[in-house]
Parts: sequence; C-alpha cells; structure tokens
Amino acid sequence: MTPPNSLINEKSPYLLQHAYNPVDWHPWGEAAFKKARDENKPILLSVGYSTCHWCHVMEKESFSDPQIAQVMNENLVCIKLDREERPDVDKIYMTAVQAMTGQGGWPLNVFLTPDLKPFYGGTYFPPEERWGRIGWPDLVRQVGLTWRSPEEHKKIVSSAEHLTQEISQFLNARSQPGDLNFSILENGFNYFKSDYDPVLGGFGGAPKFPMPVNHHFLLRYHAAVKAANPKQAAESLEMSLETLRAMARGGIYDHLGGGFSRYSTDERWHVPHFEKMLYDNSQLIQNYLEAFQVSGDPLFSEIARESLDYILRDMTDAKGGFYSAEDADSLPPELAGEKSGEGHEHKSEGAFYIWTKKEILRLLGNPNGEIFSYRYGVLDHGNAESDPQGEFNDKNILFAAKTPEQTAQHFEMPLEEIEKILGNSRRRLFEERRRRPRPHLDDKIIASWNGLMISALCRAWQTLGETKYIDAAVAAAEFISQNLFDSGDGRLYRRWREKDRKVAGLADDYACIAQACLDLYESNFDPKWFRLGLRLMEELRLRFFDPENPGLFMTEKGSSDDLLLRAKDDQDNVEPSAGSVACLNALRLAEMLGDPSWKSWAETLLKSFAGPMRKNPRAFPQMMSALSLFLSEPRQILLVGKPEATRPFLDECRRRFLPNRVIISVDDRWAVPREFSWVYDIVKSEKSQNVPAMAYVCKGRACDLPVTDLREFQKRLMV
Repeated sequence: MTPPNSLINEKSPYLLQHAYNPVDWHPWGEAAFKKARDENKPILLSVGYSTCHWCHVMEKESFSDPQIAQVMNENLVCIKLDREERPDVDKIYMTAVQAMTGQGGWPLNVFLTPDLKPFYGGTYFPPEERWGRIGWPDLVRQVGLTWRSPEEHKKIVSSAEHLTQEISQFLNARSQPGDLNFSILENGFNYFKSDYDPVLGGFGGAPKFPMPVNHHFLLRYHAAVKAANPKQAAESLEMSLETLRAMARGGIYDHLGGGFSRYSTDERWHVPHFEKMLYDNSQLIQNYLEAFQVSGDPLFSEIARESLDYILRDMTDAKGGFYSAEDADSLPPELAGEKSGEGHEHKSEGAFYIWTKKEILRLLGNPNGEIFSYRYGVLDHGNAESDPQGEFNDKNILFAAKTPEQTAQHFEMPLEEIEKILGNSRRRLFEERRRRPRPHLDDKIIASWNGLMISALCRAWQTLGETKYIDAAVAAAEFISQNLFDSGDGRLYRRWREKDRKVAGLADDYACIAQACLDLYESNFDPKWFRLGLRLMEELRLRFFDPENPGLFMTEKGSSDDLLLRAKDDQDNVEPSAGSVACLNALRLAEMLGDPSWKSWAETLLKSFAGPMRKNPRAFPQMMSALSLFLSEPRQILLVGKPEATRPFLDECRRRFLPNRVIISVDDRWAVPREFSWVYDIVKSEKSQNVPAMAYVCKGRACDLPVTDLREFQKRLMV
C-alpha cells in the first residue's frame, strides 16, 4: 500500500481522499510555500471538494497513477485545498483561471510561482490528450521545462505579476454608487422575465441550477408590487411558483427520500448531477415554505417537509450540527459486497438513485409496479434520453411524469386507492434503496451553511408548527455557539470536524449565523439568540467592512498571511453573498432595536452596489431583496402577554407571507428585553393591565392602539 502523504493529518474529507495518493500532496500553508521557495519549483494548487464528480475522475485517472505522480513530484510542489473550507483562496485562483481561459469549475488546477502568483491553470485534464485537451503529465512536464528555462522563467514571472494585478483590481473593484430607487428592482424583474423559460420553468437553458436567491427576490418583488402593479406581481409570482413546481416534478428532486440534487444537466430538470448540498437544500426549503405561504398550495409544504425529513435523517450530526454534502457517486447495488475506498474505480454517478424497470416490478409486483412506473416515468429501456455521458443507459431516474389523478384515470381506479398504492410503493423502494451502498458523506460542519439550515428550520417551525423543527434549530445553534464561537474575543470559526475547529470565520459565516440567530429569536423569543446575532453583526462590521470602498472582504483584518490578496465576493450565486445577508440583517436590527445607525450602514452598502445591481441584476437578486426591504415601510409587530394568549396573533402573522416585518414578543409587560428600549416605552404607557394579550402594529416605531381582537388584528395586517 502506498504510504500516506502529508494530508493524512488533515480533517477535511476531501484532503483525506487524497492522503494515499503517490503524489506528494501538502496542505495549503507556509510549509509548502517554503518548500517551493527552497527548491525553486512552481506550485500546483489543486482545488476541489469531497463530493465533486470530476475531482474523483481526475484523482482516479491521474493522481492515483504512480508514473504520473512521479512526474508531478519531480516538477512541482503539490498542494491540495478543500474549497469549502477555504473559499477565500478558491475565489482568488478561480478568478485567475477564468481570466486566463474564460471558464472555471472544479477540480481547479492552477500553477503558481513560489510567492503564490498564478501563471497558468485550468479545470479537469485527462491523463492523455483527449477532447482537444492536453494530457495532464504532458502539461506538467511542459510547465517544469518552461520554469527551468531562464528566458521563459522571466516571462512566467512577468505574466504572473501582471495577472495578479488584474485579479486584484477585479476582486476589489471600486464601488459604483448610485441612487437607490424602485427602478432598480423593476429592472431586475424585467431581466428575470426575459430569461424565464415559460414552458419548462427556470432561467436560461441547460444546465439548469435551482438558484434559490432568484426565488427570494421574485417572491419579495411580488409582495412589493401587489397593490400598485398586479400584472407584474402575478408574473413575478408565476415565474417562481412554476419553476418550483417544475423542479419538484423533475428528477432533480429525490421522490423517495426528499431533498434536491445540485443541478439538472438538461433543460427539463430530469437528469441531475446527483450530489446533494446542504446549502442548496436549506435555501430551497425556505423557498418552498414561502411559496406555500403565498399560494396555499400543499405541494410546496409537502416538498419542504420531505426535504426537512432528509436533512434531519441523513445530514444531522448527533451533537446537532448539519453535515455538508452527499456525493453523486457510489457503488452500484450489484457490487454492494465489495470493499471500497473513496476512489474505488467501480463507483458511478447516481448509482444509489436509479432503477431498472425489472427491479421495480420485482419489488412491487403487479399491478403496483406498473402503477408506480406510470406515475414516475419508468420505461422498459430507461428514461434518461438526455443523459450527456450515457451513464444511465437502461436505467430510470424517477420523476413525476403523471399526476396521481392522471394515474387513477389511466388505471380506472379510485384516486384514494392509487394514492395508497403509490405511498406504499415509495416506502418499499426507499427501504430497498437503504440497503444499497450509500454515497460518500462529507461530514464536516460549515458555519455559514449551518446558519442557512437553522434559518430554514425556523421558517418551518413558524409555517408548519411542528416542534421537531424548532428543537433541531436550537440544537444546531447551541452546537455552533459552543464549538465554533469564542465568546471571549467574538471570533467565529468556519469548520468543525471530529472535535477540531479550523479556519477563521469568513464574512458569510458571521452573516449567516447572525441571520440564523435573529430567526431563532423570532421563533422562540429567547433573548440570548438576539444578543448573539447582534454580537456577530457588530463583529462583522469591525472585522470585514471596508469603509473606504464600501463592501465586505471575505477575510477579516490580519488573517490573510497565507493569501495573495484580500478579496471581496459581492455577488449572489448558489449561496447569497455575505453583503446581501448582512444588509438584510442590519435592516432587521434597525427595526428591532429602533437604532437608525444600522439602517444607515445598510444604506451605505446598498448605495455602493446601486450601479452593479442595475447593470447586472442576475448577479444581485438577494441584494435586490435587501433593497426592497430598505425602500419599504417595515412593520414591527409587538405582542404582549403570555405565550398561550399571544399565540393566535402570532399564528396569524406566520401563516402570511410578510417579508417586511419583525416580531417582538414580551411575556411580561414589565420584563421587556433591555435592548428594546422603544418597546419598553410603549408597553409601560399602556394603562390597560387586565387583558391577557395585546397586539400592536407599528411603523417606524409609531404604533397604533393595541388590539385584543383577532379579527381587528387581521385587518391591520392587511393595511
């Protein structure tokens, strides 16, 4: 067996997957940098993550090959990096590769000078010339020869210097301030309308990504213009709801176990890339819950519940935190008895999820197997016609090809009986699937992703009312506060695994955990969560804010010794940017505390992005959501009384989609949390002391007279 390399002492599952490669891998850090300087070798920085399909392919084809490894070791100092642990490093070098090649992705392979400046790179490279791509060992040899040539070496150093200046300017571009007005939001709506696929849902063509931030904006735009522009409101709502329905019908959704895969390789949402990510599912759960609030369609609450079941069942640590991801690849069922390492050559994408019709008929019998097959699009020779790689030949990816009503009509059976058969069939196949070799689980716990999941659970508790959701949210928040937060110096850490915390928290960690804490406060009204959220936002402003060129650096002051530069990541993508989440948090704090300085800070950030939001709305949907909140007249809902007495008022707030409100609940009208001084002033002036519950609807901390009648409260919420 190949002896382990330096990665054996790391905790990252991705790095450990490469610990027994014959490549002399090193973790990112000064020891590797010094080795490159001492030996005068270029650095190979190879970036990926443990559930990355093409990372597995390149590891199997090249990094596990002793002869290729020898070429790498002779010419390079080789570093492996987990992008999920260090997105700050990944951002710098992904930007460099995109500048050099016009495209990016993972695995990311970048060649650096010993002082960390990039001079060449790309993504996946095959082991020999293929598809117009140079073979990996040939490329490594060329890099080594060029580096050792005095004339070519000078060109490399000059090129690396020039590229570094370019990416530094790009990642710290001057803000483009402008006026904040509603036309920015309308421009954003028009962009999404022009890019919307009215037939299949989603935006643009294949591949199609769920992009939860788009739904976050579209639902808030719907709420913002509902009264003034009903046509736009209806269009915005339709784009979101129809896309969410299309995804729920498609193969991108796991119809047996709940949860969504990373993206669809085709335009129909049918053939997914099967990895499941915590950050996708946490945000999509919130999208579906908000869609349920807006529409009342039980489909949306059903998808949210099933996805929550998946997270609580398969992605939750015993101590309360949430795991990062499940792989796309696994051993096929017929190889279940084989021993396999992480890079086992027989693993294939989607093996855990796909079925032959023969399997389904054998397990379900008839007519149940035919009924299930009709409902979920199962065909004799497989249904993945749009599979680009031909990996799913003769296999079926389950999708909602027919409705239960259509199925009942086709088989001339009562709908109730059909639904019972389908439910039993799903359970039977789910249990059979559990016996298959599971995909690899990345069990590291990432702060920002856990924050997103805690927020999803809070929304689930508020919307669906099931105690298990708030219990899981509190358990996860307790885990984060005990294991990843240092209350002494206010520092948050990014990653926890096997009792080891590592990497100083990035801006998105602070922003997302702060958001989760504010959501927790509005869920169980425990002041300690509000105070932790406030503390984290104060730390975020101190550690990450750039007052000269308003924006948030990814890394905090003084923590960039191992970085080429201190970068900003301002755009909303598959995850919302730290700046967008921080703006939303700050605007909520302004309303809850009655402190206009938080709104002023949010305004500073928003103004610095006014130009980019207008020019490129697709990159700033969550920031436009923050702008929508800034331009609105938020309401403060103040509930006074014991929880059992105020619960009807609280339920009335929660069943509605009211994105521009905060809720403060006061158990005892003389025991107001000290942070809410404006609330204390209002409550103590109320002379009526013998009413079990009162509700105030306030704007700008100017409150109407309290109401005790639920119907009157409903009327005020509608205004």
